Amino acid sequence: MADTAVPLEAGVETVHRPGLLKRILLHNLPAKIAALPMVATVLVVFVGCTIWTIYYSFTNSKLLPTGKFVGFDQYERLFATSRWNVSVWNLLAYGSMSLVFTLVIGFILAVLIDQKIRFESAFRTIMLYPFALSFIVTGLVWQWIMNPTLGLQGTMRSLGWENFTFDWIANPRMVLFALLIAGLWHGTGFCMVLMLAGLRSVDEEVWKAARVDGIPTWRTYVSIVLPMMRGVLVTAVVIIGSGIVRLYDLVVALTNGGPGISSEVPAKYVLNYMFSGGNIGQGLAGASMMLLTVLIIMIPWAYLEFGGKGRRT
Repeated sequence: MADTAVPLEAGVETVHRPGLLKRILLHNLPAKIAALPMVATVLVVFVGCTIWTIYYSFTNSKLLPTGKFVGFDQYERLFATSRWNVSVWNLLAYGSMSLVFTLVIGFILAVLIDQKIRFESAFRTIMLYPFALSFIVTGLVWQWIMNPTLGLQGTMRSLGWENFTFDWIANPRMVLFALLIAGLWHGTGFCMVLMLAGLRSVDEEVWKAARVDGIPTWRTYVSIVLPMMRGVLVTAVVIIGSGIVRLYDLVVALTNGGPGISSEVPAKYVLNYMFSGGNIGQGLAGASMMLLTVLIIMIPWAYLEFGGKGRRT
């Protein structure tokens, strides 16, 4: 009997396995069919273009991607170029300041609006409005404001303050701060909305318990509310961080990489080499390094959101 039980069980598995596979394939079939275009887009456009970019970054392609394989020559040349090194440093300096100030200012604005103030919708709309503009428009607006001749400096001097100086976009040591002001004006409102959504999700009982225990309001925000908003904070960091890595149009509209190369960024370097410089291999090497930076940001986020939860459960 023991010898015949195993084949019977194996036979049952053989009979039921095709039926189970069929049920899995047919489950939510309309939704799976509707998702096919997106799956094809991800595989062809994103995955395919990523592989294409990495492959041709190891070639000496010039005007067309037809060069021969040269190994890491393009990457060695990349990091030996002062323009690339300056652009990486600028991105690190701008990115660290932008990330910190956007999160801090966005959280403070969200806390202020969360106080059930009058005309809350109007204030929220005003703060979010700059995010609805493109970076090109934002850059042009702030270029007019910071123009040493026609902007704020010229206006103040025409009113009698002859010594007033605000020439940051023409000053190599201050141009990154000019970019920072424009970037904060553009993105802080979006961060504020994310933080406000996180604050509104905190249970009112938490606030009542904190008041009963005599915990100061600022301490409640820092020690209790912020840890409860972990998901919102991680999402905000990922969105802001990926936007910083792709920074291009704001720089082109506001400073065009100047004065000199003092406000160059990697995305501008990549596009200039691929289209203006006629060196696709060098441009794709820079693009691959940008992709690596995005992965450095995304992999910890994916681990915290998915891997960490799986282990805790």
